[in-house]
Amino acid sequence: MTISDKEAGEIAELRAARSETRRACVPALEEILYEPVRLLDHGFLRVIDYMGDDGAVVQAARVSYGRGTRRVSEDRGLINYLMRHRHTTPFEMCEIKFHVKLPIFVARQWIRHRTANVNEYSARYSILDKEFYIPAPDQLAAQSAANRQGRGEILEGAEAERVLELLRRDSEQAYADYAWMLNEGEGEAKAAADPERKGLARELARMNLSLNFYTQWYWKTNLHNLLHFVSLRADPHAQYEIRVYADAMLDILSRWVPLTHAAFMEYRMGGAQLSASALAVVRRMLAGERVSREESGISPREWRELMTVLGRESA
Repeated sequence: MTISDKEAGEIAELRAARSETRRACVPALEEILYEPVRLLDHGFLRVIDYMGDDGAVVQAARVSYGRGTRRVSEDRGLINYLMRHRHTTPFEMCEIKFHVKLPIFVARQWIRHRTANVNEYSARYSILDKEFYIPAPDQLAAQSAANRQGRGEILEGAEAERVLELLRRDSEQAYADYAWMLNEGEGEAKAAADPERKGLARELARMNLSLNFYTQWYWKTNLHNLLHFVSLRADPHAQYEIRVYADAMLDILSRWVPLTHAAFMEYRMGGAQLSASALAVVRRMLAGERVSREESGISPREWRELMTVLGRESA
């Protein structure tokens, strides 16, 4: 990931500033405030601001005005109860704002979560940097035969080399053509400039760039919606390129709201939700009955998922 001298200076300036406040501050999160967590080849995620902590969740649940003499164990028990029974509004009292740099195709997947405030870098007004995502060789995989949205076996040998060659070549060519059409800017774009040409408007020239080029945005959401995002995108079945961002958010959650993070890992990420039919199968198994998929009343896919949850071989 490339951070310009100007950006590095801005980060250093922000981290050097200190403000006196009466609001809740979380030392473990303050340690990494503004610092970029480097992801993929050119991406990052960094916390810009936040509001509230575990105490704010507890306060909202109790509708009280202060911490009083409650013990941490009592707060933990209440947060566990809220998470277990899906009482979501107390978690909405906390908010966090991220600055994210990510490939455009990841951004288009990410934006499907319509529960945040987003402001994205505009290529109508600014020139995009020459930064595009090229997967690591161990992420080049064939289409999964079992999941139309997933990956299967890793590509190897000449086919893998050819794929990487095409990705790099096409991205390099796309940016060179983008720079030529703009006929302005700095660096490579400026080198392509011709004083005799007017150049194409930025809002039109950008359409030539592919989905692996990087964009940036500020993304602000509340804790409840962040947990929902992470529950889907940190799942092992999620696409790798968005999962690395969700995994980084999990680490940030452990710093920001450790009690909520622990409850989330226990009841959401480490737990399982079963349909009525699947639960009936489990009850039959506990009663000693041997149940086959054909007589279970659930689909083959749900049966495989159930067997995975139970740690049993799919019959």
